[in-house]
Amino acid sequence: MSHTPSMRTVLSCSLLVVVAGAGATGCNGPEGHPLSARPYDAAGQITFNGPGDDRKAPLDRPLEVTSKDGGGRITDVTAVDEAGHYLAGELAADGSRWRSTGPLAAEARYTVRIATENGDGAPGVRVLTFETAAARQRMKVEFGPEPGTYGVGQPLTAALSHPVTTKEGRAAVERGLKVRSTPAVTGAWHWVDDKQLHYRPKEYWPAGTRINLTSNLAGVRVAKGVYGTPTDPLVLTIGDRVEAVTDAAAHQMVFKRNGKVINTIPVTTGKPGFSTRNGTKVVLEKQYFVRMRSTTVGIAEGSSESYDLPVYYATRVTWSGEYVHAAPWSVGSQGYANVSHGCVGMSTGNAAWFFENIRRGDLVTVVNSIGQDMAPFGNGFGDWNLPWDEWRQGSAVLGGTRDGATPADGARLRPRAA
Repeated sequence: MSHTPSMRTVLSCSLLVVVAGAGATGCNGPEGHPLSARPYDAAGQITFNGPGDDRKAPLDRPLEVTSKDGGGRITDVTAVDEAGHYLAGELAADGSRWRSTGPLAAEARYTVRIATENGDGAPGVRVLTFETAAARQRMKVEFGPEPGTYGVGQPLTAALSHPVTTKEGRAAVERGLKVRSTPAVTGAWHWVDDKQLHYRPKEYWPAGTRINLTSNLAGVRVAKGVYGTPTDPLVLTIGDRVEAVTDAAAHQMVFKRNGKVINTIPVTTGKPGFSTRNGTKVVLEKQYFVRMRSTTVGIAEGSSESYDLPVYYATRVTWSGEYVHAAPWSVGSQGYANVSHGCVGMSTGNAAWFFENIRRGDLVTVVNSIGQDMAPFGNGFGDWNLPWDEWRQGSAVLGGTRDGATPADGARLRPRAA
């Protein structure tokens, strides 16, 4: 990190808790040049505005380091906590004062290094450590999905226990959530709402990728009075690239693995009034048996459209009830007509094969349906229906930047249709 005389990404210590590494005045080096001298102990040259003794630094007050009258000037202040968080600060042009401009981390232990020089240009140094107070409100982060192996379309999710509404707070959250993958990919976080964000790559995850998601938010301020807490890391692996593309007009599904077509299946999709959603969906879960009732989606019992059916080999792609499943009652229409209430139906044999060859995170796409489009959020994972440029605009860090440029490092409903 580079520093300038007027701005330091550092932390000042207003607290004198432990003094360490203070050097004594040394003799000048060759030719007596002041800069060759061993730094002297600058304790008598500077003052701090924080409490001493064993008290801890309050989180809501800026810290200051001030040069005493006639004591020379401050040339640099750096401070970092044990988690690697730096505190932003501003140093006066004349070196008379340094003042923190960023928030302290809660329940953190900082090491602060203050560099000075006296009127003769000889360097001084003071190294201090101190601790900060506990947070009054703590924000938990829950990662998703659970550890395991997923398809190439699986987004990462982070659910927050407290809302974060400001751009600064959201940027702090994004920077504290670290996604590392092998192989490395270009990706970004996108805020779904004030308490939920998703991460996806620019393109689908490469097959065989290993993903590690960690949080560095412990003690970090994300909203007024709200600080992050530790979060267990999440490790995922990505399986083969599996894509199932259903053409509603052609009444067939093409199933591909790693780019190669391995099966073509006759299907039926949603009839007029119940059309299957167009767009790319991500497999949410698999259920061997589901009881599908029309009353759960607002169709009156006893009406001409009502149903109550046992359904097998059900692969769910939306929370509102779209599945790929066995539909032995419509085999005569499969490959010829769309007669379902929104699901993709196929024979029991084909559904069993599909069920065995699909996993969570795999891609299920529908094209040429007369229905509405899959929403990006709120009804499953429609994340891939947002173009990359639009996705990036949902990031507090990358929004408004060029692609590749980084300024710094829904409710679940019951089954819908048969």
